[in-house]
Amino acid sequence: QGQLIESGGGLVQAGGSLRLSCAASGRAFSRNAMGWFRQAPGMEREFVAAITWSGGSTNYAGSVKGRFTISRDNAKNTVYLQMNSLKPEDTAVYYCAVSNTILPVTTRDRYNYWGQGTQVTVSS
Repeated sequence: QGQLIESGGGLVQAGGSLRLSCAASGRAFSRNAMGWFRQAPGMEREFVAAITWSGGSTNYAGSVKGRFTISRDNAKNTVYLQMNSLKPEDTAVYYCAVSNTILPVTTRDRYNYWGQGTQVTVSS
């Protein structure tokens, strides 16, 4: 059984930066793609970014491309999301997840382990 624990969320002003971390424990996920999703109040959970197990390929939602960067350190079983130039519309609970494939897929049904989420609030 695996567990994912996110950290790094908080309150930041528009234009600021945050770095989210997701530590995996209980089992190694180094062969699986990992991703970040987010869910704003009253909205569906949406894809943000994903990365292959090697870190060699990434995928981003159009709304965050050029502002967010996903990376991973398999030695630490940790995936990161560097978020720059934050906007109020980035406000959401951010979840990391482990995919059932090595590919950086974008759909929720391809992810079968989820963290508990971390709140990101961007003030205008």
